[in-house]
Amino acid sequence: MSSSKQYKAAVIGGSGYGAGEMLRRLLIHPNVEIARVASIDLVGEPLWAAHPNLTGLTDIKFENISPREAAEGCDVALLALPHKVTAAKVPELLELGVKIVDMSGDFRLRDAAAYEKFYGVAHPHPHLLKDTFVYGLPEMNRDAIAKAQCTASPGCFATNTELTLLPLAKAGLLNGPIHVTAITGSSGSGAAPSAGTHHPVRSVTLRAYKPLVHQHTPEICQALGDAGASDVQLRFIPISAPLTRGIFVTAFLEVDASVTQEQLEALYDETYKDAPFVRRPTTRLPEVAPVAGSNFAEVGFTLGEAVNGKKTLSCFGAIDNLIKGGAGQAIQNMNIMLGVDEMASLRDPGSYP
Repeated sequence: MSSSKQYKAAVIGGSGYGAGEMLRRLLIHPNVEIARVASIDLVGEPLWAAHPNLTGLTDIKFENISPREAAEGCDVALLALPHKVTAAKVPELLELGVKIVDMSGDFRLRDAAAYEKFYGVAHPHPHLLKDTFVYGLPEMNRDAIAKAQCTASPGCFATNTELTLLPLAKAGLLNGPIHVTAITGSSGSGAAPSAGTHHPVRSVTLRAYKPLVHQHTPEICQALGDAGASDVQLRFIPISAPLTRGIFVTAFLEVDASVTQEQLEALYDETYKDAPFVRRPTTRLPEVAPVAGSNFAEVGFTLGEAVNGKKTLSCFGAIDNLIKGGAGQAIQNMNIMLGVDEMASLRDPGSYP
């Protein structure tokens, strides 16, 4: 790694798909170098033992060391640990004083009761939930992220749903039920093989899972409420699809018949005028293929005809679940926290088709 790089990062939890994307982005980062990668898997092996696309690009190896040991002397610790594991590791990093970007769900919610309900265990450090971590959706919290020591990057479903609906929340148009379906690729289930990612089945079917009880539900409600929604009633259905990467969100809600296409276009464009990774296609609706492999998100909508004083508004969003929905957004948050170019190592578009 070049000694001219100004910052050092530790990656904690390095063998999963999200970590692989994070490591790929860090290896090409102009300002940040990887100091250490901690993992309980493949200890002593090179990074490409888990991530073959990194073959020959670095001499760094996986180390079975504590988070504190991994982050010693670093400017930032990037956590790619599973939910419920991260919460136990954060206190030692807080003592070290290093900046933290966490990709798990352990510090996204402020309500300990909601965490226990949706994650199935009591939070081991509920006192850290209120104001230790800033919620890391840059399009909503950029200024707070810039000042933060700790940022909790949003979940993949949450990121896509929030970006799709954020302009409406800010305008006070989210009132009452919001019906959301979110179709996701298999990489969101992680690197360990499971029934949900077994290719012979996954490649030929669509199935709903965790309908109305998915753990991203309270996170989405919290974020949209923070943005200005007064009465979020989310009906959220995730769907497993025969894709490797990508999430496609469709949201249905009713708005007053006085709302126009032109008003909505202006609202979305104003909300995202300074958001370098969010775009509203004007000649088509959002799609997964144009954003897969990139940190970009697409949002859009269709407004129906008035019926009984209401119009049905259908909103659409597309992201890559591992990048804008995971590691790329974590890097984006890190860039903002370190005060470097927000788009550093993230400018590349995805491939197409």
